[in-house]
Amino acid sequence: MRDNDSATVLDRIAVGGSPAGRDASAGTAGTVLAALGVIAFSLTFPSTVWALESFGPWSLVAVRSALAAVIAGGFLLALRVPPPARRHWGSLVVVAGGVVIGFPLLTTLALRTSTTSHAAVVVGLLPLTTAIFAAVRTRRSPSPAFWAASVAGAAVVIAFTVSESGGSFQRGDLYLFGALLVCAAGYTEGGGLARHMPGWQVIGWALILCLPLAAAGSAVALSLEPVRLTGRGVAGLVWVAAVSTFFGLYVWYRGMAAIGVVRASQLQLAQPLLTLVWSVVLLGERLSPTAPLAAAGVLICIAVTQRVRG
Repeated sequence: MRDNDSATVLDRIAVGGSPAGRDASAGTAGTVLAALGVIAFSLTFPSTVWALESFGPWSLVAVRSALAAVIAGGFLLALRVPPPARRHWGSLVVVAGGVVIGFPLLTTLALRTSTTSHAAVVVGLLPLTTAIFAAVRTRRSPSPAFWAASVAGAAVVIAFTVSESGGSFQRGDLYLFGALLVCAAGYTEGGGLARHMPGWQVIGWALILCLPLAAAGSAVALSLEPVRLTGRGVAGLVWVAAVSTFFGLYVWYRGMAAIGVVRASQLQLAQPLLTLVWSVVLLGERLSPTAPLAAAGVLICIAVTQRVRG
């Protein structure tokens, strides 16, 4: 594909435009896939808290990446998937640095001192940050109505999660905002790559890129940090490795390829509220009575962003 053609496709992906032949059913399927990714991601923070019962933060991130890479490598080998074209490796490095290494490491460090509700601020800001990255990357911007709905949804999420954490900044905030930036970059590049290869191959090859580092990091970290295996700790590790890092990103990138990076990212406005629900169920945290009102506001904003044209 020529450079001009690639830029045109990326522009369409970023704002949710439809290449010729795409029909409404493809858009619906893409929305469902992206929503499944959001559900998988919403359990990441509670699962990380569980996993930290058994592993240190550096061990958890390294082992998580290594296990996910083994799963991805098994699929790639079994299906005899050829390596990506040379022009795609630069974007795969961005995906690997953002969603395989950067986001897991920074959020895991943050969750040592921050509650899951406070950490959900990251997810509340992620849709808007991803939209900004996509607009800058493609030099195109969605409509004013889209931006207004996105900002409104982000404001609802931020107000809710900050109020839940007492309105104060915590020591892990720098980790959280750093995670926000690297993840948005990884999402934007991965969404573009998912138009050239299946979504599971995008995250699969990104994981393979990180495997040598993850394997070496696992060996070093496990020798330095204590390991106390518990049922919840192992379950948390399995979830973040197999579901959050592989399956969730697989369906997420497929969804972004179908409906666009920017519009898919707006579905994540619901993720902080889902995370708070899981925190109540799995971690015993108490949920504020304002949660239903915040959820209603977020869902309205999601509906608007899914309907206005870029």
